[in-house]
Amino acid sequence: MELYQVRYFLAVASTLNFTRAAEQCHVTQPALTKAVQKLEQELGGELIYRERRLTQLTDLGKEVLPMLERTLASAEAVRRRAKEFERKEVAPLRIGLAPSISASLVLEPIAEIAKFVPGLHVDLREDATERLIALLLDGEINAAIVGDVRDVPARIDNWSLFKERYVVVLAPTHQLADRSSICIQDLHETILLERTGCEIIPKIQGAHFAGEGLRLGHCSSHDLHLQHMAAAGFGVMLAPEHMPHLSTLKTIRLEGDLVSREVRLLAVQGRHYSPALDAFVKFARLRDWSVVLRSLGRTQGDHAVTAVIRAAQCVIRPKKKRCAMTRRSTMSLAAW
Repeated sequence: MELYQVRYFLAVASTLNFTRAAEQCHVTQPALTKAVQKLEQELGGELIYRERRLTQLTDLGKEVLPMLERTLASAEAVRRRAKEFERKEVAPLRIGLAPSISASLVLEPIAEIAKFVPGLHVDLREDATERLIALLLDGEINAAIVGDVRDVPARIDNWSLFKERYVVVLAPTHQLADRSSICIQDLHETILLERTGCEIIPKIQGAHFAGEGLRLGHCSSHDLHLQHMAAAGFGVMLAPEHMPHLSTLKTIRLEGDLVSREVRLLAVQGRHYSPALDAFVKFARLRDWSVVLRSLGRTQGDHAVTAVIRAAQCVIRPKKKRCAMTRRSTMSLAAW
C-alpha cells in the first residue's frame, strides 16, 4: 500500500467523481483509476462501486475510510515534523525529574532558554532515579534532576546543584504545628503521609525506627494530593524545602540526621548536546541555587502553585518569534 494510493482513494471518496478527484490530485484520470484499483487488489475487495455515472463507496470502502484517513493524516504529520526539525523549528528537550523534585526548579531555566532557542519543546517526565538513569542511557530523556543517588554508571556525568533539608508539612491545627522545629523522634507520635518513590521515609525508618516502625497513613504519587490530605488533617508529609505548598499548610524544619539531601544533574557522558540541552546544562550549573531556594522558601501557598502553573504555560506556549540569542546570554553561556 502506497500513500499516493490512499490519497487518490480519499479524493474519490470525498468527491464521488473520478474526474474531479483526478483534478484535485493533479494527475490524469487513468492514473488515478489504476492506483485505486491497485489499492483494491491489495485490500482484497472493491472499495468503490461504479455504475455509469453513479459512484458510491462499497461496504468495505466505508469500513476502511476512517482508518485510511488517519493513516494519511499521521503520515503528513510525520513529514511536517521532520521538515520542522530539519529547519530547527522544533527543539526538543526531555528532562526527567525524580520523585519529590518539583518542576518549579526547572521553569526559570526553561523560560530563559526559550528566549533564544526557537521552537523549544519541553517534555517533563517523572520516574524513579534508577529508571531515569536507564532512560538517559537509552536516549529517551536528555537530562535528569535527582536527589541522593548511588552507583551512578561511569557513562553518566553528574553534577551537584545544591543541598537542601526536608521540612514537615502539616495543617496549622495539627498537634505539632506550634513547634519551631520537629525532631525525628517526634515523627513516631504522628501519622506520616507517604510520597510514592520518595527516599526520605525509608531512610528514617531504617535508621531510627527499625524495631518499631513508623505510622504510615495514606500514600500518593502526587505531592499535591498529599498536601490536600495534610490540610484535611489526615497526617503530615515530609517534603524538600524547595517544594511549593498550599497556603493552608505550615512548614516546620525537621531536625536530625538523614534529613538533608544533595540534588544532582545527570546527563550522558560524551553524547552530542543539542543547543537546548547544552544551554540547560550550563544554566543549571551556573545558577545560584541558594538564591532560588530562599525565594521558593518565601513563596507561600496557592500563590506558589499558581506561579508554577503560569510559568509552565509561558514555556509551553512561547511567542512565535525567531529571536537570536542576546549578546549578554551568549557571553554568559559561552564564557562558562
